[in-house]
Amino acid sequence: MQKPLFKLTALASVVLGLAACGGESKQATSASSGDAANPSTFVYCSEGSPSGFDPGQYTDGATFDASAHTLYNGLVQFTIGTTDVEPALAESWEVSEDGKVYTFKLRQGVKFHTTDFFTPTRDFNADDVVFTLQRMLNKDHPYNKAYPAEYHYASDMGMTEDVGSVEKVDDYTVKITLKNVSAPFVQNLAMPFAYILSAEYADKLAAANKHADINTQPVGTGPFVLKSYQKDQQIRYVKNPDYWNKDNVKIDNLIFAITKDSGVRAQKVEAGECSLSRYNKVAEVEAAKKSDKVTVQSREGYNTGYLSLNSREGRIGSDVRVREALDLAIDKDAIIKAVFAGAGTRATGLLPPSQWGMDTNLKPSSYDPERAKALLKEAGKENATIELWYMPVQRPYNPNAKLMAEMIQADWAKVGLNAKLVTYEWGEYLTRGKKGEADSMLIGWTGDNGDPDNWFGNLLSCSAVGGSNYGGFCDKDFEKVIMDARGTTDKDKRTELYLQAQQMLTEKKPAVYLAHSVTDALLAKNVKGYVLEPLGSTRFEGVSVE
Repeated sequence: MQKPLFKLTALASVVLGLAACGGESKQATSASSGDAANPSTFVYCSEGSPSGFDPGQYTDGATFDASAHTLYNGLVQFTIGTTDVEPALAESWEVSEDGKVYTFKLRQGVKFHTTDFFTPTRDFNADDVVFTLQRMLNKDHPYNKAYPAEYHYASDMGMTEDVGSVEKVDDYTVKITLKNVSAPFVQNLAMPFAYILSAEYADKLAAANKHADINTQPVGTGPFVLKSYQKDQQIRYVKNPDYWNKDNVKIDNLIFAITKDSGVRAQKVEAGECSLSRYNKVAEVEAAKKSDKVTVQSREGYNTGYLSLNSREGRIGSDVRVREALDLAIDKDAIIKAVFAGAGTRATGLLPPSQWGMDTNLKPSSYDPERAKALLKEAGKENATIELWYMPVQRPYNPNAKLMAEMIQADWAKVGLNAKLVTYEWGEYLTRGKKGEADSMLIGWTGDNGDPDNWFGNLLSCSAVGGSNYGGFCDKDFEKVIMDARGTTDKDKRTELYLQAQQMLTEKKPAVYLAHSVTDALLAKNVKGYVLEPLGSTRFEGVSVE
């Protein structure tokens, strides 16, 4: 982050008037909606700080919740509560018969945020779409030369390879031509990384040689405007008065009270100091269910928690025998019982049961310490030392990564491995992980576009190495299968290829697949209209406090 502390304006001080780190008053959270004399405030006890406010640069949910879903819009978006795609900044689109040309008709009259540092002189138009996408797709884009940024999601999803051109037809028409058919292309555009930035604002920053401010002083078209940010403490937003869908924004003030301890988050919801908490531990959810002060929403998680194994040359996991041994040495049933406490199920592979294309014939990997010892000896790695990284935050796929890491450490010790536990601040954890620094790394994924390619392409493709492919797994045979699946719109053929890909993963062992969890949200009783999203995001349109 270039500027971790934003200016807190007089308006934010007076209207919000709330203490840092979630210490908001009960009076504030219970205010009624839509009354200028009595503005409503929604306090989200979030689990961690965003990595930045330019969603194209990142892949983590904490960043998308704090940036994309609050500040920006995409050409298209997922209908709240579903995996269906609906219009957003694009009112409609057409696809050519060969599946390679997409023509988007843009919504007119959409305004960018007016802030202390930027006043737009024009409405949203095709220039903004071209700028946003070209900056991600073209490494030689002038903005990238001045402000080198990495756009892992665009690369991981294959867009850098598949998109041939992004052209402005007129002010409100954009044509995107693909080099290759990409079955999930529209779903990809609905994902937060593809949300649209202001080209006019980018030009202003470039003229002042302040390109990096695009990541710290954001300007979007979204439902809220950023007012201030204090890293690891709070983010404050106000309702966008010019929002194109303003009838769907019922909160005047939105606050992210960054509260890393899930127990504290749950307590604050019960006390009326926070309106919402996500990623709670099972005991906290069960206690909330018994309380008459909290509303609990739950749904089957569209997620997988797993242990990424670094298979890069020269690393302990470069030998498939070692990777298999690391898997066999872990008692996954014990982990499910201790960490998920009945709110999780054993994973048999990368895909969760709710994902189409999931191989229902796969069996969970076994627990076999003796076989693990034999494989380690065969590979010459008995009594080896290995780093085991664990997340510093709760995620939907892992409510207690530290406990899980300690259990894995104990299991590995039984087969002669010395596991050194390592953790970092969440943003640094992800950054270092993408660089391949971890021998093994607890991580996970919540699908965010409803397509199997979102899992295979993002997490295990060669193009995702350096992005969300933390273990550096790159296998040409596996790559061909998943690329063939991406390149056809025939769902039956795609399913056949994804079944083949899953069988290949059982042999190549790039990761230890651990669990799929139930996801929960704890809500204050006065919250109305909140929907627990299947794709893992936290969205505030349509939400109110009474």
